[in-house]
Amino acid sequence: MDIDLRMSQADAARTSYQVDALNKELSGGKAFKTELDKDDFLKILITQLQHQDPTNPMQDKEFIAQMAQFSSLEQMTNMATSFGKLSTVLNSSEAQSLLGRTVEVLDGDKAIYGKVSQVVRGEFPLVMVNGSFYDLDQVSKVEE
Repeated sequence: MDIDLRMSQADAARTSYQVDALNKELSGGKAFKTELDKDDFLKILITQLQHQDPTNPMQDKEFIAQMAQFSSLEQMTNMATSFGKLSTVLNSSEAQSLLGRTVEVLDGDKAIYGKVSQVVRGEFPLVMVNGSFYDLDQVSKVEE
C-alpha cells in the first residue's frame, strides 16, 4: 500500500492562505518584528502540531523539549516584569527617604544644593529641590 504524501492543490492553497494570514497577523500592518515572543512561539507550535505528517508524527521528546522552551520563555518574561516592578518600588522608596534631607543635584554643569521638599513617586521618581523637580538619578550627594 502506497501513501501519497503530496499535497492536493486545495490543501496547498489553504496552507498558503493560512501562512499569509499568520504573517499579516504577526506584522499587524506594521513592520515585521525582529524577535519572537511567547505568543508567537505558541502559535508556531500549534501550527506545527496541526500540520504534522500523520505517518511521521512529532516525537514525544521533541514536543516535550518545545514545551520546556515555551515554559522557560514564559518564566523569563514573568521575571523581567517582576524585576521591573521591583525596580520601580525601590526607586520610589529611595526617593521618599530623601524627603527633608539636604542633597546635591547635578543639573548639567552646575551643582544645586538644597532640601528635598517634595517627592513624586512612579517609575521615574522626581525630587523637588529649591522649587524645581529633578530626576532621582541627578542626585549625587545626600547629607543629614
